Amino acid sequence: MTSAASTPEPTDLTRCVLADNPSGMTLAGTNTYLLSALESGTVTVVDPGPVEDSERHWDAVQEAAAGRRVELILVTHHHGDHTGAVDVFHERSGAPVRAHSPEWCRQAEPLSPGEQIEAAGVRVQVLHTPGHTSDSVCFHLPDDGPAGSVLTGDTILGQGTTMLDHPDGTLADYLDSLDRLEALGQALVLPAHGPALDSVAQVAAHYRAHRQERLEQVSALLQSRPEAERNAVTAEELAAEVYPGLSGTVQRVATQTMAAHLRHLREAPATGHSGAPSA
Repeated sequence: MTSAASTPEPTDLTRCVLADNPSGMTLAGTNTYLLSALESGTVTVVDPGPVEDSERHWDAVQEAAAGRRVELILVTHHHGDHTGAVDVFHERSGAPVRAHSPEWCRQAEPLSPGEQIEAAGVRVQVLHTPGHTSDSVCFHLPDDGPAGSVLTGDTILGQGTTMLDHPDGTLADYLDSLDRLEALGQALVLPAHGPALDSVAQVAAHYRAHRQERLEQVSALLQSRPEAERNAVTAEELAAEVYPGLSGTVQRVATQTMAAHLRHLREAPATGHSGAPSA
C-alpha cells in the first residue's frame, strides 16, 4: 500500500517539495505540494511548511515551479509545520492564501466545505475533515489520474496513524471525516507527511479499524477499574498504560489522543460511534 519513496512521486497534476523539518512527528518533513496542469503557466501551492528555513524552502518551491507563477496558496490546517512559512510565501508570490480558519487567510476568504476551486488548470474540491484539528481540510483532485487523488494534510499520514489534537480535535469528528474520505474510493492519498498511499477508501477503513481497536482497549481498561473509580481515570493514566515508556512531545501527543478516546466513550457510553462498546 505504501510506495518505496519517502515522499510522493509526481502525479499528472502534482509535484511535491519536501521541507527540511524531519522529526518524530513530521516523519521526513512537511510535504509542500505544487498543483498545476501541464499547459498552465501558474501553480497552486499547498502547505508552505514551517517557519524554519522558510526562505530556502521558498527557493526550492520556485525551482520546482520552473518559472510558473504561484497563483494561489492553500493550507490544510493551522499547525506550525504547515503554516509557519505562510507569510514568506505570500509576500514573495503576492498570491492569496486560503484556509478553513480566517486566521491563516491572506487577501482571501476562508475555504467553504464542498467548495470547488479552479486554479492553475486544476479542479480542487474542498472537504472539511475535522478530527486531527477542527480546521483540517483535504483537497480532492478528481482529474488527477484514473482514480483522482486527495491531499489529506495530517488527517491521513503516509506512515503510521495521526494524532487527535484534543480538545480541538475530537474522535467523533475524525470518524465522520474518515467516512467522508472513504467515499472517494480508489483516489491516491497524497499526505502532508510521508509517501503516497494507494486507495483512500482502503486507508480510511484501516484507520477506522485502528481507532475502533483503541476504543475497545480503552473501554476494557476502564471496565477493569471499580465502577466508582471509572469517572476519575485520566488521559495521562491511560496513556501511560497504552503507550508505556514515552516522554516529551510524543508523550504529550499520546495523552491528547487518549483524551479524545476517553471523551468519546464518556459522551456516548451506551453505543459510542461505529459500535464502540460501553465504557
